[in-house]
Amino acid sequence: MENGEGYVYLALRDAMSSIGQKVNLLAVVVEHGAPKKTKGTGVNSYLLQMREIKVGGFFDFICKILHVSEDLEGNWVLFVWDGTDAPPVSFQTNLDAEAQNPLPLHLEPSPLSRDVLCKFPCVGTVLRIFANNPREELGLRSLGIGQWVKFHKMMFQSQSGLWHGLLTPSSRLSALSDEDNTVVHCERYYNERLSSNLNNLPLSSFPWPSLITETDHDHVAFSTLMDVLTYSKVTQKFKCVVRVVALLPWRAEDFRSPEGTRVYRIRLTLEDPTARIHAYVFAEDGVKFFEGYPPPDTLTRKMNKLLGLTESGSSEDSDNVSRNPPWVQCCIKSYYLVKSNPWETRRYRIFGTKLVQ
Repeated sequence: MENGEGYVYLALRDAMSSIGQKVNLLAVVVEHGAPKKTKGTGVNSYLLQMREIKVGGFFDFICKILHVSEDLEGNWVLFVWDGTDAPPVSFQTNLDAEAQNPLPLHLEPSPLSRDVLCKFPCVGTVLRIFANNPREELGLRSLGIGQWVKFHKMMFQSQSGLWHGLLTPSSRLSALSDEDNTVVHCERYYNERLSSNLNNLPLSSFPWPSLITETDHDHVAFSTLMDVLTYSKVTQKFKCVVRVVALLPWRAEDFRSPEGTRVYRIRLTLEDPTARIHAYVFAEDGVKFFEGYPPPDTLTRKMNKLLGLTESGSSEDSDNVSRNPPWVQCCIKSYYLVKSNPWETRRYRIFGTKLVQ
């Protein structure tokens, strides 16, 4: 996008690939840290860390309507999909805040029911599009489930590391037929992806996930987190490629219970392009994961790699550290917490996985 003075403003996805270059962005900064002097020689060589930047950009976007919900105030959430993966987002997160202000597992006000989730594709990102007090001329009430739609001038934003769309006063919608060339291309791309042996791997993990973890089940096919969420049976084992975007507690000295047998008990927040879940590292699975009971400094070094903290940063200075967690393999098992309501009490644990670096 170019303004009247000739400045070109990049979309976030283009700016992220312009390493070492000066770029112009349009953004809303909702929080920032104190300026810090850098190693540069110029008088203005300062770094300002910005946390949770919402980048505004208007795009035309083609997606399939999977689900539509409306709240009591007339606000809409559209759940749309085109078979592709949303790009992963870096985090400027205070890890110590996870106890009081945890990263959300979803952006909609309340979680979707199992019946709705089970109708979603298990590959590709289901994008949430929010329409606050939408105008009747947008034609939202005429949208049908399974219909392909082109969204004109829709804004994309990232909140808590999750991408979502926002319909604005200038946004427009137009329905597409199943024979539209773009629709045919999306369907073909999705079918080709499903036919691949590695279709459940996040595309951004290419050519292969990081080697900082190892699993005991090399022969097991990969699943997505949406596979995990929607599997028909509660008790099941999976192997996934995920990012660890948060953990609780995050200090190594607190990884084990303070009294009694001092077992490991940690909650990881895992994400892939299809979903986020909480998964627990507990007891003997923690002994396997950490290869015994290493000292706190070793645990901290290993977890820093898993969280995407660079060597120059540390979890002790997590307020102003940008994190880009790597893609890693892990084994996940689902189980009952209370058998009276399996869907509401389904939980997940890490097993058969070692953090080796």
